[in-house]
Amino acid sequence: MGEEVNVVTTGKVTVDGEIVEINGAKNLLEVVRRAGVELPTFCYHSELSVYGACRMCMVEVEGQGLVASCSTPPADGMKIYTNTPRTRRLRRMVIELLLANHDRECTTCERSGSCKLQHLARQLGVTEVRFGRRDKRSPADRTSPALIKNPNKCILCGDCVRMCKEIQGVGIWDFAYRGSKTHVTTAFNKPLAEVACVNCGQCVAVCPTGALAVKSEVNQVWEAIQDPNKTVVVQVAPAVRVAIGEEFGLKPGEKATRQMVAALKKLGFDRVFDTTFAADMTTTEEALELLDRLRRQEKLPLFTSCCPAWVKYAEQFHADLLDNLSTCRSPQQMFGSLVKKYYAREIGKNAREMVCVSVMPCTAKKFEARRPEFTTAGVRDVDFVLTTVELVQMIKEAGIVFNELEPEVFDNPLGMGSGAGVIYGASGGVMEAVVRFLYGHLDSADDSGRVNFLPVRGFQGIKEAELTINGQNLKLAVVNGLTNAEALIQRVTRGEVFYHAIEVMACPGGCLGGGGQPVPNDTTTRIERMKGLYRLDRGEQIHRPQDNVFVTRAFERWFNGPNNARTHRDLHTRYYPRESTSGKPVA
Repeated sequence: MGEEVNVVTTGKVTVDGEIVEINGAKNLLEVVRRAGVELPTFCYHSELSVYGACRMCMVEVEGQGLVASCSTPPADGMKIYTNTPRTRRLRRMVIELLLANHDRECTTCERSGSCKLQHLARQLGVTEVRFGRRDKRSPADRTSPALIKNPNKCILCGDCVRMCKEIQGVGIWDFAYRGSKTHVTTAFNKPLAEVACVNCGQCVAVCPTGALAVKSEVNQVWEAIQDPNKTVVVQVAPAVRVAIGEEFGLKPGEKATRQMVAALKKLGFDRVFDTTFAADMTTTEEALELLDRLRRQEKLPLFTSCCPAWVKYAEQFHADLLDNLSTCRSPQQMFGSLVKKYYAREIGKNAREMVCVSVMPCTAKKFEARRPEFTTAGVRDVDFVLTTVELVQMIKEAGIVFNELEPEVFDNPLGMGSGAGVIYGASGGVMEAVVRFLYGHLDSADDSGRVNFLPVRGFQGIKEAELTINGQNLKLAVVNGLTNAEALIQRVTRGEVFYHAIEVMACPGGCLGGGGQPVPNDTTTRIERMKGLYRLDRGEQIHRPQDNVFVTRAFERWFNGPNNARTHRDLHTRYYPRESTSGKPVA
């Protein structure tokens, strides 16, 4: 048993001569930051456990000497010094040692300009490294459809290890070996494609350098755009529009939809569509599927299937629950099916002449687009997936001045979505969209058109709600983060709780916190993005999926209505068990 530590939560300390209240602070780092001093850190992350390995946040405490502020609890009367000759010398030394063991090809690094190591080296005035370079380079792992691991850029901060274990509950990363041979790797050094990675990209979101990066498809998209024999259409997910502006000087959550559309058209896409159109179709199909299951009282609870990282997690670790997953394709894949099988025909093209590109906040969507279930006669429904950051790269590469663009709107017929489709980007958004649909579908007396289901909103890991619609009582749950999902599944399996429907999103806060979003991708930023989505929802004239006339027409024209054999053929799917160690489909 470890020694019990009593943390003092009241009292005062002195930081560089300024008196600061402890006021519940868990460590000296929090107290110091309250005093207006931003201590540098690598291994400290407010959403993860304390690791205390990088020693960048060292301070001097009177009577104790040098201590790591992230792992040292405050005590009443402490005198803390943050900017002494010893602390400055130590921080520069740490940076130099990290740089000596680091691939310093910064100009070609994915994180150049947003790299924490680069930033701190400049901040601390490190202009030369007195130590030799690493002896040899290790090969990068490019086997994953979504991620790239470059061990030459790893600084052993452990953020990816703790994120994957603590927040996502998968644990594909860990430390191996000792001393100078220590590195972060998978079990038995297996390639990423051969482990149980769910491709969520949250390890990329917390990696301070370019050791983990998103696998880019930018070049393939450029080739498609410049091919005169291809008609290239693009769909944009709702969470992208409240994050892309961050790369062009806007605040997180600030609306940049019309400038983004203008940029996409200027890049050369033939049609620019909105994934919220397909989200409205998904809501309709999923809500009607839920009603069917409630009528039959089977395969409950219904789990959402919009998140490909969650779907792969379920396939690997909960094959017994696969029948409980909604058979609806995600909005991305519904959209791809519509484009290749129906829209192409309407404009006189065949599926092979069309290229469908998605812009998503999510790295797991790259994996999802390659699933064999979503390929017809050798043609993918979605050909390429760009993250928000990859789209930014294309805009900058083309020399487009984003902030000077004249606003433009999405093209129709696949460019119109409701507010219910917009909030898909936030945790709880899918559930709220379904509730909006059901209120209009089941309760003819309620024709107000405005339904805001507040209990499912917010950043809590697990949210529960209960409501009655037209005599039908529904118990609902919303969860984000796969560790939280696992905890909820265990309670459901043991019979401790029962729900009729459960929404699961792998990323903290939902899609707006996806691994393909700009950095910083922390809680503060995600909260602002979430606020931005709900502001967009309030401004939409169309509030419920069934009020979207373009979706209604598409259902009638292409499928003879919703929830029938034709929609189940082209808008639904099924999932299969995978090995829990390799992530490979079970033969």
